[in-house]
Amino acid sequence: MGDIADILLVLIILAITYTTGCIAEKRHYDKIKKREIALFRQPHVNFGAKNWKTNRKIKKVELVTGEVVISGDYFKNFVASLKNIFGGRLTTFESVLDRGRREAILRMREKAKYANFIINTRIESVMLNDIYTKGSIPQCAIIAYGTAVTYEK
Repeated sequence: MGDIADILLVLIILAITYTTGCIAEKRHYDKIKKREIALFRQPHVNFGAKNWKTNRKIKKVELVTGEVVISGDYFKNFVASLKNIFGGRLTTFESVLDRGRREAILRMREKAKYANFIINTRIESVMLNDIYTKGSIPQCAIIAYGTAVTYEK
């Protein structure tokens, strides 16, 4: 009877972590969407401006960054651990990386609200912890950076 209780406890914990993880992820996506809509008109982001030219006089040019450290919930970690046995894509973490990238870009844009454009935007990411380290929670640091350009009026 003790084995069944242990299995049931594990299933209950997984159900709770799955539910809370889904709720937290949905709330984060909702906040991201609202902030993206609020920043729709300014500043515009350009991911490659090799031939970028303007006739307008430039007032200010400066580096802007947006950083975020994000991790998955325990359910995603559990599923990823199982997936590692068989190999393949870790699709459970794709939404985590998507939220992290969008959050980093939003933070960069919010720092440069005064700018007309952010050109040559780049995104970098690095794993701080991984699923192979016993007892650690996988975390990813993501930074978005670019050049904020402001025109004179």
